[in-house]
Amino acid sequence: MTDTVGAGTAVLAAKPDTKPARPHFSSGPCAKPPGWSPQHLSTESMGRSHRSKVGKARLQYCIDLMRELLKLPDTHRIGIVPGSDTGAYEMAMWTMLGARPVTAMAWESFGEGWVTDAVKQLKLDPTIVRADYGLVPDLDAVDWSNDVLFTWNGTTSGARVPNGDWIADDREGLSFADATSAVFAYDLPWDKIDVATFSWQKVLGGEGAHGVLILGPRAVERLETYTPEWPLPKVFRLVSKGKLAEGVFKGETINTPSMLAVEDAIFALEWGKSIGGAEGMIARSDANAAALDAIVQSRPWLGHLAPDPATRSTTSVCLTVEGADEAFIKAFAGLLEKEGAAFDIAGYRDAPPGLRIWCGATVDTADIEALGPWLDWAYSELKTA
Repeated sequence: MTDTVGAGTAVLAAKPDTKPARPHFSSGPCAKPPGWSPQHLSTESMGRSHRSKVGKARLQYCIDLMRELLKLPDTHRIGIVPGSDTGAYEMAMWTMLGARPVTAMAWESFGEGWVTDAVKQLKLDPTIVRADYGLVPDLDAVDWSNDVLFTWNGTTSGARVPNGDWIADDREGLSFADATSAVFAYDLPWDKIDVATFSWQKVLGGEGAHGVLILGPRAVERLETYTPEWPLPKVFRLVSKGKLAEGVFKGETINTPSMLAVEDAIFALEWGKSIGGAEGMIARSDANAAALDAIVQSRPWLGHLAPDPATRSTTSVCLTVEGADEAFIKAFAGLLEKEGAAFDIAGYRDAPPGLRIWCGATVDTADIEALGPWLDWAYSELKTA
């Protein structure tokens, strides 16, 4: 049966017979890796001190796996820190900003959070560069005599920087990349990144509460030559007696980590290694994004919030829905959740009303493809109600 439902939009759609096998499309925490179950996690470190021999070994192994998969150069340190990506990024801001002028860039809600921190908390009077949701500003206009804060991939807007070409090789300031939904999904140019942060709960599908802080040599130099005016809480302190606290980057965490979360991250990293490392994970994300784009292109009532493919996320893909307001999106997502066809696909609360579908490596392309008819059904149900 075909009948128009809405001005030039979709047709009445029957309820599909096949559901996505794993309907987990949340943009964080994200779908677990294929084959995951708690029984597959190593338990040797459970109930042990993170400072024990086994605890330190597992934390170091997790760091080593991240370095291997990311092809991180020896010049860059990598550490596990408290507070998820937010904690890692704020740790970097609080310890390194203030030495030079700051440019804070925002094209989604988390970037706006860093603007707020720089303006209201650290009172740095930064240059603020903004773009609407789905867009990025003129990157070539950035003044690299400043420290620059930005999100590589806007998790809540579906917009990303296209590459690292806009980051000056001869920059005087530091580049601070919030890369939480970009790491393991894009080939990141580590020579252009002085500070990067992410969390396991995005492309790895890991558990929350733990952040990862990556420091290039210029960031280490800043830490060892500059002391900020403001007091630093214990969980932010990366320097001891004027030198970098190297233990933080060798598994000697500042506070007590969850070894269960560490083991979960190790499982995800070993899975990533088994599919070809970062290249294999990037390929899966790209395939998922392409499958979702095919769904969008064949439905006139669906669109991309980020219109330019060059700056469109391949992980947190944000979609517009013709004529949709917040109530419509809430009902839309609720219908699919009730059917067990898709979980957590409503757009972020601060973003324009729409859908947000995670296409990172832990999602199977077949599940993205199976989602399309369910989107048709939910849209049809609401438009004809």
